[in-house]
Amino acid sequence: MRPSDPWGRLKVLKNRRNGSYTWQVIAGSATLGLVVAAGAVLAAGPWDNGQRKAERALAVTADRTGGAHHGRPTPDGPRPAPSAPAVLPALGTTTHDAPRDAAALRDTLAPLIGAPELGDKVTASVIDTATGKQLYGNGATTAMTPASTIKIATTTAALSVLGPDHRIATTAALSPDARTLTLVGGGDPTLSKAALRSMAADAAKALREDDRKSVRLTYDTSRYTGPVLHPISPNENIAPVTALMVNEGRLNDTDRGPAERTDDPAGDAARAFAAQLGKAGVEVTGTPREARPADRARTVATHRSAPLAALVERTLTNSDNDIAEALARQTAIAKGESADFAGARRAVTNELKKLEVPVAGAHLADGSGLDREDRVTPALLTALLARAADPDRPGLRPVLTGLPIAGFSGTLGDRYQDGSEGTGLIRAKTGTLNGVNSLAGTVVDPRGRLLAFAFLASGSLSATEAEPALDALATALARPAR
Repeated sequence: MRPSDPWGRLKVLKNRRNGSYTWQVIAGSATLGLVVAAGAVLAAGPWDNGQRKAERALAVTADRTGGAHHGRPTPDGPRPAPSAPAVLPALGTTTHDAPRDAAALRDTLAPLIGAPELGDKVTASVIDTATGKQLYGNGATTAMTPASTIKIATTTAALSVLGPDHRIATTAALSPDARTLTLVGGGDPTLSKAALRSMAADAAKALREDDRKSVRLTYDTSRYTGPVLHPISPNENIAPVTALMVNEGRLNDTDRGPAERTDDPAGDAARAFAAQLGKAGVEVTGTPREARPADRARTVATHRSAPLAALVERTLTNSDNDIAEALARQTAIAKGESADFAGARRAVTNELKKLEVPVAGAHLADGSGLDREDRVTPALLTALLARAADPDRPGLRPVLTGLPIAGFSGTLGDRYQDGSEGTGLIRAKTGTLNGVNSLAGTVVDPRGRLLAFAFLASGSLSATEAEPALDALATALARPAR
């Protein structure tokens, strides 16, 4: 229901004694109200973008612990939300509390790391992001199959190379004779039908200016090279990896999770574009075919993806395999490598070396973590999380803000059941393959220090049993020392 408008009509006050209209009272009250309001504004200080500067400064500096009071409670109404410490401190904030006691932490995690539900091999790393000091390690430098936690490496490298504001462009190029239009894929897996409709309108306008009512349509996928199929393909978790696709090649209206995928995402995108051109008044002659733009073709329509920061957050929150593979290839292109699985591996690995994180033993076979040949160490993952938490590297911050929140968002939305101590406090990337379970992320400990953790397990018999055991490890980091 929409709130009613209190200013929908002017209510005229009527004197109860003689029925006269007291317009003088109204006018006087309104004038007095304006004077009082103006005085309040002046007293409150200057404004900036709709918010008083003093109020904004107070909001920034206040020690917010949650929102326990959201209006007047009623006997039969819901209970107020419990207050909770922050799950991610403000960029650049520090704590003067002493670091977590490593010995006490070892005693806390020791019985949990050996849980049989985790399988026959478990490795771990926990560090204080402010100091980089390892507080707990169990095979921290042992390379393990990371599953989707490898997306932390993929997204960090992409942000480091391209920056958080980078956008992936899809264009339409018109030949010099205005007879052929080419849809050029830039590698944006999130390209939508709405975007194609907008591009078609721009292209149609350009064709009308050239007195053209029909055009041949081609499409270009040459920005990516190498095999388009992931080693596990065909698979409902990932589409063929091409530079041109609509909605990740999904054959339904979903935007996350498994879904049936087309085996020809580029062709489908071209045919969808042809349909939009038709609606815009341009006849497409023949069937769209794959070809590069003509020499000296001019760009007549462009669509740019969401900023890389948003793509990174979506990748991590939803564990999006298609975007992860696209980010790996975008990194490869920017670093002068071939835009295929091998080139992406080299590009991402070299960028991680540039960030001075421990890459020994790492093998980044893909960008998504679906390949069982992937290998990373817990120490690498926690080092990357620490780089993302570094106030001097604000461009990497989306790696942390994109991590799912326990019990609330993404792949952790249905974990940490009601009553769990970790609900709302853990931010972490999940990883699941048959027999492989992992969890890597951050937590603010009771001393107010931001810890990064990575737990990698293999040999488990059931993900439904291994995941609660991983969650218990992360939750233990949020508890006071005992």
